[in-house]
Amino acid sequence: MIEARNIIKRYGSLEVLRGVNVTIGDSEIVSIVGPSGAGKTTLLQILGTLDRPDGGTVTYDGTEMNRLSNNELAHFRNRNIGFVFQFHQLLPEFTTIENVAIPALIAGEKSDVAHKRAAELLDYMGLSGRLTHKPAQLSGGERQRVAVARALVNSPKVILADEPSGSLDTANKQELHRLFFRLRDDMKQTLVIVTHDETLAAEADRTLRMVDGNFEQ
Repeated sequence: MIEARNIIKRYGSLEVLRGVNVTIGDSEIVSIVGPSGAGKTTLLQILGTLDRPDGGTVTYDGTEMNRLSNNELAHFRNRNIGFVFQFHQLLPEFTTIENVAIPALIAGEKSDVAHKRAAELLDYMGLSGRLTHKPAQLSGGERQRVAVARALVNSPKVILADEPSGSLDTANKQELHRLFFRLRDDMKQTLVIVTHDETLAAEADRTLRMVDGNFEQ
């Protein structure tokens, strides 16, 4: 599904990624672990088309990302990739259902259709009673589940998560972990998760350890 070949990324004289190769299969949960500064988040940004590599290629189902213009890349990203970050990054002035619907509206979906899909996902997340709440009215675990619903609203090929449980307490971490595996089982969702959480990493289908800009062999 996702194939990255010989990914190189430099910032000035610093080579952050040094010829990274990775393949992610359909409905696979892959965790990426390693020390801070190893290049994990940089790789996730490149897999998510938020940044372009200085060398190498990223391919989704046969489509090479480096062949797309910036506008084409933005459209592809909106339709095919969902993101979950450590700090949910919900828009504080919007309600829960509005936050979830935003990517669908950006994609050109009609408002009633986008909001219906958002409501369905929030119900799946156990948040049907929170549709009109704003982020400040939600707990940390609820906010992160809203962020997951937002990532799913366009039915993406893959969800990329960067330290998704890093700001949560133990109970909410466990709930989020169970949710990820439920998404794979119920929706055949593919997930790539950068994490320092050894429990989450160990539960994944595959764990890749990054050190000094490449994966350990």
